[in-house]
Amino acid sequence: MDNFFWNKFILNQTSQDYFLKIKNRLLDDHKNGYAIFPDPKDFFRAFEVCPYEKTKIVILGQDPYHTKGIADGLAFSSKNIDIIPPSLRNIFKEIKDDVGVNNNTSNLTKWSEQGVLLLNTSLSVCEGIPNSHSNIGWENFTDLALRKLSKQNNLVYMLWGAHARSKKSLIGNSGLILESSHPSPLSAHKGFLGSRQFSKANLYLSKLKKTPIDWQLA
Repeated sequence: MDNFFWNKFILNQTSQDYFLKIKNRLLDDHKNGYAIFPDPKDFFRAFEVCPYEKTKIVILGQDPYHTKGIADGLAFSSKNIDIIPPSLRNIFKEIKDDVGVNNNTSNLTKWSEQGVLLLNTSLSVCEGIPNSHSNIGWENFTDLALRKLSKQNNLVYMLWGAHARSKKSLIGNSGLILESSHPSPLSAHKGFLGSRQFSKANLYLSKLKKTPIDWQLA
């Protein structure tokens, strides 16, 4: 029963006309020889690991990693624990500077299990082609998911970079919104590093008498 809300949501949305277009595009790309990441069984993993009612924090990514063996269905997370992608490396740097936690594994499942929804706005990508599925309909799905989340009061939203910040209108004033530049090496120094969002989020949760997130992964 834990995940009844998202299970019902996914079942409903995958029967819609727009989702048929997503399925057809995925099938066409597969037939044309493109590898698609993550594995289809992990397309909805962010929702599976972090139930609607247990969500405390939403971190928005854009699309999955497009390198083989990395994407695991959670934004910024990697299923190859020995590879820490550049953006995640900067996330870890900020966490260390902010809350004193040193992480060296790129599997972020522990965060999701505590209530951090690690959501990409597109849930698939072709190998080697970033944003290749950004206009096939996924954002119909994830935008609606954000609208559903906005019905909950007092969630924390971490919006990093222009793309994530463009979703602010879907959230309204339903919780704490923390904005900055993206943690990628190209922009992390423009506001992400030093933003102290992880301690701010936990302080907010504590004031609501919710259990803060343990940002330590190992």
